[in-house]
Amino acid sequence: MSSFFVHTFGCRCNQSDSAAIREQLARSRRSESGAAEDADLVVVNTCTVTHRTDRQVRQAVRRLRRVNPGARLVVTGCYAERDPSALASIPGVDLVVGNADKERIAELVDQAEAAGSETRGRIIRSPLDAARDYLVAPMSRTGGRTRPFVKIQDGCDAACSYCVIPAVRGPGRGARPEEILGEVRRLVEQGYQEIVLTGVHLGTYGTRFARPTSLAALLEDILATPRLGRLRLSSIEPMRFSREIVELAAGHEAFARHFHIPMQSGSDRILRRMRRPYTAARFLELLGTIAERIPGVCLGTDAIVGFPGETDSDFERTCELVESSPLGYAHVFPFSAREGTDAWSLPHPVPLAVVRERARLLREITRRKNLAFRQRFAGQELPALTLAPEEEMGESVVLTDNYIQARTPGFDLPPNRLVRARIERVEHEATLATITSPE
Repeated sequence: MSSFFVHTFGCRCNQSDSAAIREQLARSRRSESGAAEDADLVVVNTCTVTHRTDRQVRQAVRRLRRVNPGARLVVTGCYAERDPSALASIPGVDLVVGNADKERIAELVDQAEAAGSETRGRIIRSPLDAARDYLVAPMSRTGGRTRPFVKIQDGCDAACSYCVIPAVRGPGRGARPEEILGEVRRLVEQGYQEIVLTGVHLGTYGTRFARPTSLAALLEDILATPRLGRLRLSSIEPMRFSREIVELAAGHEAFARHFHIPMQSGSDRILRRMRRPYTAARFLELLGTIAERIPGVCLGTDAIVGFPGETDSDFERTCELVESSPLGYAHVFPFSAREGTDAWSLPHPVPLAVVRERARLLREITRRKNLAFRQRFAGQELPALTLAPEEEMGESVVLTDNYIQARTPGFDLPPNRLVRARIERVEHEATLATITSPE
């Protein structure tokens, strides 16, 4: 029996896609290898959100070829969709597979193996089609991770001026509710205690169906699943965050007290240039509403600094919003112009040195915010989940329902257990906890 290894870059959608790739390869009578150097087939599932990510992908592809020169090497994902020729030109790459064909990787590899070395550098890239059925792939092959990511939606119809994702993920489309509920039930029956719902534009779920539905309606059905431990949402855009979702989270213990809501900028002028359809005041109001209805909630966000035309005043407004908000953390991204987006050709680029300094300053603010958030819970017991090392959060780590990652020295519990954890000490770079009891 031949073996495979999947190396993943990027977001939770990509983690979900990689789980689906593992499942189809396993069904094709291949076994998963624990290391790339031991595998007969290596699949790299890529991201292309920034130039830096593209560079990291190319470096990883070359490294994987060096450590395993005899393996068949397949590159897929968003970078493969955006610029397949750049990846196909890397020596040793056998196949480059676009996003529309990822579900056929096992079949395509079988065909390549039958054809021999003649397929070296072959590109397979079909159109991304909104009319095509979107099916939920089995998510039980998580690569050792504790929490399966169930992708319920793919693609995006938004027109943010800086974002390449609609071009590489295609138009918005969603899985049928009955398929999602069936997969959630299977995962619960397999013993998974926390399930994460993910999608490219999660809040638009159900809007394109012939009989439209909503994310809130789906969540209500999922929360009724017998023996469901915990349900968590990945990133959801502020313009699609409904009051119904807030009320569901407030009324169900199984709904994790954690929301990641991208802000991108605290300046209304920059938000307009980004084509984000909300104001800074509306974003702040949304955070306040959630924090008021769900005590102890962790609110996270994304922020882009150095967008073309961003002045010192614009940046100060972003800093002021973060400082005054109930945010518990923020991911700060220096602007990265992507060819094919409208922002690629916008005038008034911000000098690189200024972008880096703004990123440094905002990250310092977010570190203080995160420390203050974690300190609020010192001495308190919180619901938590024990994690596997594959979560890449360190050893002996638990994740609380409100997204505090805590080390538990002296406690050696298997992963995927719901427990109660008391926050004992909060440091700048770490949180220490003790396990008090099963939940």
